[in-house]
Amino acid sequence: MLVLAHISDLHLDGSARATERAERVRDRLRELPGHVDALLVTGDIADHGTEPEYEEAARLLGLRDGDAPFPVLTCPGNHDSRAPYRKALLGLPGAEGPVNSVQVFDDGAVLMCDSSVPGSDDGELDEETYDWIEATLDELDGGLPALLAFHHPPVALHQPLPDSCRLRHPDRLAGLLARRPEIAGLITGHAHTPAATSFAGRPLIVGPGVTWTLRLPWEGDQVADREAPPGLAFHVLDDTGRLTSHFRVVT
Repeated sequence: MLVLAHISDLHLDGSARATERAERVRDRLRELPGHVDALLVTGDIADHGTEPEYEEAARLLGLRDGDAPFPVLTCPGNHDSRAPYRKALLGLPGAEGPVNSVQVFDDGAVLMCDSSVPGSDDGELDEETYDWIEATLDELDGGLPALLAFHHPPVALHQPLPDSCRLRHPDRLAGLLARRPEIAGLITGHAHTPAATSFAGRPLIVGPGVTWTLRLPWEGDQVADREAPPGLAFHVLDDTGRLTSHFRVVT
């Protein structure tokens, strides 16, 4: 059984508010009495994509000093910038190509995929990323269930703001899923609201936001609820390949 914590959309901008909310969630995760196998962070880590914002993220997430009690797996969102992200968050050369990574566990694999499009709020898994997904799954040879994690949901969530800039070309992703039965589910962020739906016959889980919560049209005219507490999710991939998700707020 694979147990994953999941946060998204920290939008660290140097403000005391953004820092405090991220620290609150981090502290909750580190105080858990039980074990989680990894923390997934699905994009919009920084608000402006600057190196100081990623330096703060690296400190908060324990990526620099290695004091996190679990692996921390990240992928970019539309507010992130690839070169500063690589340099200041990951400690890598500041290249501009997609930022993709995989973590293999005894009970499953997590592919962190870059759906960001430089200069756009829309999302897209580009040719290089699709080739990387295929090659990574080929190496695993169907021996483990796999989760794909990225920022932009590929379906409408029935709120105009995230629906205006979701993942482009979802049919191509659906084709990948049709060829790859080992993909047990999809995990995304971007929408600032916890949501559960399906895509191409697989579970699609949207993580809550740390910085603010999205209000749905029937909840009123105010789009961003900045007073709502930050949220997190726990995902369980069990021995049958079933994905189960639980959501929490952090007061």
